[in-house]
Amino acid sequence: MRIIADPLLALPRVLKRLLVVTIDAALCALTVWIAYYLRLGYFVSLAGRPSLAVALSIALALPAFYTAGLYHMAFRRAGAQMIPSAALACAGYGLCYATIIAAYAFNNIPRTIGIVQPILLFLAVCGVRFAVSYILGGRLQRRLDTKPRRRVLVYGAGSSGRQLAAAIDDGRESNVVGFIDDDPSISGTRINRLPVFPSNDLATLVEARQVDDILLALPSASRQRRNAIIRSLRGLPVSVRTLPGLMDLAHGRVKAADLGELTIEDLLSREPVEPETDAVVRKVQGKTVLVTGAGGSIGSELCRQVLAAMPARILLLDQGEYALYGIHRNLTEVSEVEIIPLLGSITDSFRVTQIMQVWKPDIVFHAAAYKHVPLVEHNPIDGLRNNVVGTRRVAELAVKFGVSDFVLVSTDKAVRPTNIMGASKRLAELILQGLAGENTGTRFSMVRFGNVLGSSGSVVPLFREQIRRGGPITITHREITRYFMTIPEAAQLVVQACAMASGGEVFVLDMGEPVRIIDLAHNMIELSGLTVKSPTNPDGDIEIVTVGMRPGEKLYEELLIGNNPQATTHLRIMKASEHHIPWAHLQTELDRLERVIDRGEVEAARAILCELVREFEPASGIVDWATINSTLSESTDAWPSATSSRRH
Repeated sequence: MRIIADPLLALPRVLKRLLVVTIDAALCALTVWIAYYLRLGYFVSLAGRPSLAVALSIALALPAFYTAGLYHMAFRRAGAQMIPSAALACAGYGLCYATIIAAYAFNNIPRTIGIVQPILLFLAVCGVRFAVSYILGGRLQRRLDTKPRRRVLVYGAGSSGRQLAAAIDDGRESNVVGFIDDDPSISGTRINRLPVFPSNDLATLVEARQVDDILLALPSASRQRRNAIIRSLRGLPVSVRTLPGLMDLAHGRVKAADLGELTIEDLLSREPVEPETDAVVRKVQGKTVLVTGAGGSIGSELCRQVLAAMPARILLLDQGEYALYGIHRNLTEVSEVEIIPLLGSITDSFRVTQIMQVWKPDIVFHAAAYKHVPLVEHNPIDGLRNNVVGTRRVAELAVKFGVSDFVLVSTDKAVRPTNIMGASKRLAELILQGLAGENTGTRFSMVRFGNVLGSSGSVVPLFREQIRRGGPITITHREITRYFMTIPEAAQLVVQACAMASGGEVFVLDMGEPVRIIDLAHNMIELSGLTVKSPTNPDGDIEIVTVGMRPGEKLYEELLIGNNPQATTHLRIMKASEHHIPWAHLQTELDRLERVIDRGEVEAARAILCELVREFEPASGIVDWATINSTLSESTDAWPSATSSRRH
């Protein structure tokens, strides 16, 4: 079948239409010939008078078909939607054809030809189109294939669901066996020949229909409704996938390729926080904006959010060459705003000074940071140099060069930290709070939020990869919980904070209830159509293994140090009032910390960090790789000497 279909599908559009017109002309002649046979009882030659009936049919039918749009429809996608157009075209054609034959009373052209032939032509046009669609659309090939295909139910019988089912039908990997819909008025009916089932007994339906996949086609459903549906699918032996959101679908036809794996985003217990767009635009429009860490997960999305507010230019600062190249390329493809990629580190005072001096940014979004808890715990000096010293450099230079707004991207790990990373981010907050108290003219604010879905190091892609490999899924503790938010939501919050800030605030998001990581693991396994392997289910597919807490890791994260959050103009954003250190004292201590960092003294650096961040309670001893290996090396070097002295 593919030997026939592929060359035809590869023809230019003009040749395809010419071929269709030729086929329709041939059908006109064929149906005239058959109409003569039905009228006379024997076949006649199409020479002479019958040729006039053929010519008249072609002259009238082809313009009618063109006007009805039959030549704008792809043969391989011909379906029931083609029948009304064909019927309308043939009805108009038949009326004209019968009228002309009856009015002129041609010799040897019976008047019944004008009635029978249009009916035959309608049947022939529809039949040929359905047959070609069956062959070129791959349905005949799929019938001949012996390879088993996955059986699919589409949840949602609306326009998106119908388009998705049609797109899957064009492929060869899956077979749609029906729709699921919550609307009782269409339950038990058929849509495009597929049955519509109610959602009240999914387990029985999945078993009876031997379903492999359930595809969610509910782009406009609320987060709560999607959560309820996803919960109802948990435990079923099916894989669950979902379509993108409504705005993604607004720009084009739904395709099977639009389907994506479910993520924890689909399981969040709250609607995403929406920004106050007008306030953000008023703040950013026409300004020069500097984003540090622009190539990172938050930084890159932050750049996209800022770009939507139409700044005069965006300065992208990042020390990672490839990350910077990627975000610069992505932004320049979608906007005419001036976008300037700048390689450099925030700890490089000369480079940051040069950038501030040349472009004089109005707003700085400071997203550059080392954020992976175990890595910073094992490399504390560089973590402190980047997160603390780097933040201080950029903040002080922002004051020097008259930046109007400076927003720090912080983390919930800065609240009562148990690790170097969290303590370094809390100290970064204290730096901004100290400078805010100096009335420098720069509005400093901080934004604190939980784990960001899909960011580098996020647990969701890790679990997905572990499931793909067949397990096990590794968690550090069965009771560990985390707050989650999406990357766009986090970036919107940062931009929103800039619009709301008056100076010195710590903004936090109402993030709903924290999620237990083990529950997340169970959800991801079950929504992949697999089962959890456990002592009570030894034949399960994926095992969940507890590997122990990592250095500096906390069981629970918090968003507030105190218990007195204040409301803001945004219903879902709160403002924390927390203690800070006067800048005069903090400046002296930071100078002392920098000297210790420059000498690489890990113990002294951590001691100063404990003094400045009074809530810091380290969960482990020093696990710096360099310090540990230096100690081991000294012990190894000393061993031969001691042995040698005993021998002598």
